[in-house]
Amino acid sequence: MKDILTIAMPKGRIFEDAVGLLRKAGYQLPPEFVDSRKLIIEVPEESFRFILAKPMDVTAYVEHGVADLGIAGKDVMLEEEREVYEVLDLQISRCHLAVAGLPGVEMNDIAPKIATKYPNVASSYFREQGEQVEIIKLNGSVELAPLIGLADRIVDIVSTGHTLKENGLVELERIFDITSRLIVNPVSYRLKDKPIDDIVERLAHVVST
Repeated sequence: MKDILTIAMPKGRIFEDAVGLLRKAGYQLPPEFVDSRKLIIEVPEESFRFILAKPMDVTAYVEHGVADLGIAGKDVMLEEEREVYEVLDLQISRCHLAVAGLPGVEMNDIAPKIATKYPNVASSYFREQGEQVEIIKLNGSVELAPLIGLADRIVDIVSTGHTLKENGLVELERIFDITSRLIVNPVSYRLKDKPIDDIVERLAHVVST
Protein backbone atom coordinates (compact mmCIF):
# COMPACT_ATOMS: atom_id res chain seq x y z
CA MET A 1 0.00 0.00 0.00
CA LYS A 2 1.33 3.42 -0.99
CA ASP A 3 2.10 5.97 1.72
CA ILE A 4 -0.55 8.67 1.92
CA LEU A 5 1.00 12.10 1.63
CA THR A 6 -0.74 14.91 3.47
CA ILE A 7 -0.21 18.26 1.75
CA ALA A 8 -1.09 21.61 3.33
CA MET A 9 -2.16 24.20 0.79
CA PRO A 10 -3.15 27.85 1.21
CA LYS A 11 -6.55 28.91 -0.04
CA GLY A 12 -6.81 31.39 -2.87
CA ARG A 13 -4.55 32.12 -5.83
CA ILE A 14 -1.62 29.99 -4.65
CA PHE A 15 -3.97 27.01 -4.30
CA GLU A 16 -5.31 27.43 -7.84
CA ASP A 17 -1.80 27.84 -9.29
CA ALA A 18 -0.53 24.81 -7.34
CA VAL A 19 -3.41 22.62 -8.48
CA GLY A 20 -2.57 23.58 -12.07
CA LEU A 21 1.04 22.53 -11.50
CA LEU A 22 0.05 19.20 -9.99
CA ARG A 23 -2.20 18.47 -12.95
CA LYS A 24 0.59 19.33 -15.39
CA ALA A 25 2.79 16.92 -13.44
CA GLY A 26 0.30 14.16 -14.25
CA TYR A 27 -1.63 13.94 -11.00
CA GLN A 28 -5.33 13.19 -11.44
CA LEU A 29 -7.25 15.65 -9.30
CA PRO A 30 -11.07 15.84 -9.41
CA PRO A 31 -12.53 18.52 -11.74
CA GLU A 32 -14.38 20.15 -8.84
CA PHE A 33 -11.24 20.19 -6.69
CA VAL A 34 -10.64 23.97 -6.81
CA ASP A 35 -14.28 24.80 -6.09
CA SER A 36 -14.60 22.55 -3.03
CA ARG A 37 -15.47 24.19 0.29
CA LYS A 38 -14.05 21.30 2.28
CA LEU A 39 -11.01 21.92 4.48
CA ILE A 40 -9.73 18.36 4.10
CA ILE A 41 -9.92 16.75 0.65
CA GLU A 42 -9.03 13.13 0.07
CA VAL A 43 -7.71 12.01 -3.31
CA PRO A 44 -7.28 8.25 -2.79
CA GLU A 45 -6.41 7.63 -6.45
CA GLU A 46 -3.14 9.53 -5.92
CA SER A 47 -2.70 8.66 -2.22
CA PHE A 48 -3.01 12.36 -1.35
CA ARG A 49 -4.80 14.14 1.46
CA PHE A 50 -5.00 17.92 1.17
CA ILE A 51 -5.45 20.30 4.09
CA LEU A 52 -6.70 23.74 3.01
CA ALA A 53 -5.43 26.41 5.40
CA LYS A 54 -4.74 30.09 5.75
CA PRO A 55 -1.38 30.94 4.13
CA MET A 56 0.28 31.82 7.45
CA ASP A 57 -0.72 28.45 8.94
CA VAL A 58 0.73 26.16 6.27
CA THR A 59 4.29 26.23 7.62
CA ALA A 60 3.02 25.44 11.14
CA TYR A 61 1.15 22.37 9.90
CA VAL A 62 4.27 21.12 8.13
CA GLU A 63 6.64 21.88 11.02
CA HIS A 64 4.43 19.99 13.49
CA GLY A 65 4.01 17.02 11.19
CA VAL A 66 0.27 17.07 10.62
CA ALA A 67 1.20 17.64 6.97
CA ASP A 68 4.10 15.94 5.20
CA LEU A 69 4.42 18.67 2.62
CA GLY A 70 3.13 22.16 2.10
CA ILE A 71 3.10 24.98 -0.39
CA ALA A 72 3.96 28.36 1.08
CA GLY A 73 5.02 31.76 -0.17
CA LYS A 74 8.59 32.82 0.55
CA ASP A 75 7.13 35.74 2.50
CA VAL A 76 5.42 33.37 4.95
CA MET A 77 8.56 31.27 5.31
CA LEU A 78 10.71 34.29 6.17
CA GLU A 79 8.12 35.66 8.57
CA GLU A 80 7.38 32.40 10.39
CA GLU A 81 10.92 30.88 10.40
CA ARG A 82 9.65 27.33 10.86
CA GLU A 83 11.80 24.19 11.02
CA VAL A 84 10.98 22.80 7.59
CA TYR A 85 12.91 21.88 4.47
CA GLU A 86 12.46 24.06 1.39
CA VAL A 87 12.89 21.60 -1.49
CA LEU A 88 11.62 23.38 -4.61
CA ASP A 89 10.85 26.86 -5.89
CA LEU A 90 7.56 26.30 -7.74
CA GLN A 91 7.83 29.70 -9.46
CA ILE A 92 4.10 30.37 -9.10
CA SER A 93 2.08 33.22 -7.60
CA ARG A 94 4.81 35.77 -8.28
CA CYS A 95 4.61 39.00 -6.33
CA HIS A 96 6.88 41.06 -4.08
CA LEU A 97 7.00 42.63 -0.65
CA ALA A 98 7.22 46.40 -0.63
CA VAL A 99 7.10 49.52 1.48
CA ALA A 100 4.24 51.81 0.48
CA GLY A 101 2.68 55.04 1.65
CA LEU A 102 0.89 58.20 0.65
CA PRO A 103 2.67 60.13 -2.12
CA GLY A 104 4.64 63.14 -0.96
CA VAL A 105 4.22 62.34 2.73
CA GLU A 106 7.50 62.06 4.62
CA MET A 107 8.00 59.48 7.32
CA ASN A 108 7.83 60.82 10.86
CA ASP A 109 11.32 61.56 12.22
CA ILE A 110 10.33 60.54 15.74
CA ALA A 111 9.14 56.93 16.17
CA PRO A 112 7.77 56.36 12.66
CA LYS A 113 5.08 53.70 12.54
CA ILE A 114 4.93 50.82 10.08
CA ALA A 115 1.76 48.73 9.68
CA THR A 116 2.12 45.21 8.32
CA LYS A 117 1.09 41.57 8.40
CA TYR A 118 4.82 40.77 8.48
CA PRO A 119 6.24 42.23 11.71
CA ASN A 120 9.41 40.10 11.76
CA VAL A 121 10.32 40.77 8.13
CA ALA A 122 9.50 44.47 8.44
CA SER A 123 11.53 44.84 11.65
CA SER A 124 14.55 43.17 10.04
CA TYR A 125 14.30 45.30 6.91
CA PHE A 126 14.17 48.66 8.69
CA ARG A 127 16.87 47.57 11.14
CA GLU A 128 19.12 46.81 8.16
CA GLN A 129 18.36 50.30 6.84
CA GLY A 130 19.47 51.74 10.17
CA GLU A 131 15.99 53.05 10.93
CA GLN A 132 14.22 52.68 14.26
CA VAL A 133 10.51 52.19 13.71
CA GLU A 134 7.46 51.05 15.64
CA ILE A 135 5.81 48.02 14.05
CA ILE A 136 2.02 47.72 14.19
CA LYS A 137 0.80 44.24 13.30
CA LEU A 138 -2.46 44.10 11.35
CA ASN A 139 -4.25 41.04 10.01
CA GLY A 140 -6.06 42.67 7.12
CA SER A 141 -6.72 45.88 5.17
CA VAL A 142 -3.19 47.12 5.79
CA GLU A 143 -3.77 49.83 3.17
CA LEU A 144 -6.08 51.61 5.61
CA ALA A 145 -3.28 52.44 8.05
CA PRO A 146 -1.78 55.50 6.26
CA LEU A 147 -5.23 56.75 5.27
CA ILE A 148 -6.49 56.95 8.87
CA GLY A 149 -3.22 58.13 10.41
CA LEU A 150 -2.38 54.85 12.11
CA ALA A 151 0.98 54.48 10.37
CA ASP A 152 3.43 56.39 8.19
CA ARG A 153 4.12 53.42 5.93
CA ILE A 154 2.95 49.89 5.27
CA VAL A 155 4.88 46.76 4.36
CA ASP A 156 2.72 44.46 2.28
CA ILE A 157 2.48 42.13 -0.69
CA VAL A 158 2.24 43.81 -4.09
CA SER A 159 1.07 41.84 -7.09
CA THR A 160 -0.44 44.13 -9.71
CA GLY A 161 -0.33 47.34 -7.67
CA HIS A 162 -4.05 47.95 -8.28
CA THR A 163 -4.99 47.84 -4.59
CA LEU A 164 -2.37 50.45 -3.71
CA LYS A 165 -3.48 52.70 -6.54
CA GLU A 166 -7.18 52.40 -5.66
CA ASN A 167 -6.38 53.52 -2.12
CA GLY A 168 -4.17 56.43 -3.18
CA LEU A 169 -0.90 54.77 -2.11
CA VAL A 170 2.36 54.38 -3.98
CA GLU A 171 5.13 51.82 -3.75
CA LEU A 172 8.25 53.41 -2.25
CA GLU A 173 10.73 50.57 -1.77
CA ARG A 174 10.87 47.00 -3.05
CA ILE A 175 12.02 44.58 -0.33
CA PHE A 176 12.19 41.18 -2.06
CA ASP A 177 10.53 39.08 -4.75
CA ILE A 178 8.23 36.22 -3.73
CA THR A 179 7.31 32.89 -5.26
CA SER A 180 5.69 29.84 -3.70
CA ARG A 181 7.87 27.00 -2.43
CA LEU A 182 7.35 23.30 -1.79
CA ILE A 183 8.28 22.55 1.83
CA VAL A 184 8.67 19.24 3.66
CA ASN A 185 8.54 18.09 7.26
CA PRO A 186 12.04 16.75 8.16
CA VAL A 187 10.71 13.55 9.79
CA SER A 188 8.36 12.85 6.87
CA TYR A 189 11.30 13.23 4.50
CA ARG A 190 13.06 10.36 6.29
CA LEU A 191 10.01 8.11 6.59
CA LYS A 192 8.39 8.79 3.21
CA ASP A 193 11.42 9.67 1.11
CA LYS A 194 10.37 7.77 -2.03
CA PRO A 195 6.89 9.27 -2.57
CA ILE A 196 8.17 12.72 -1.56
CA ASP A 197 11.13 12.49 -3.96
CA ASP A 198 8.69 11.41 -6.69
CA ILE A 199 6.45 14.45 -6.28
CA VAL A 200 9.49 16.76 -6.08
CA GLU A 201 10.95 15.31 -9.29
CA ARG A 202 7.68 15.49 -11.19
CA LEU A 203 7.00 19.07 -10.12
CA ALA A 204 10.62 20.09 -10.81
CA HIS A 205 10.27 18.75 -14.36
CA VAL A 206 7.11 20.80 -14.92
CA VAL A 207 8.65 23.95 -13.42
CA SER A 208 11.76 23.67 -15.60
CA THR A 209 9.85 23.25 -18.89
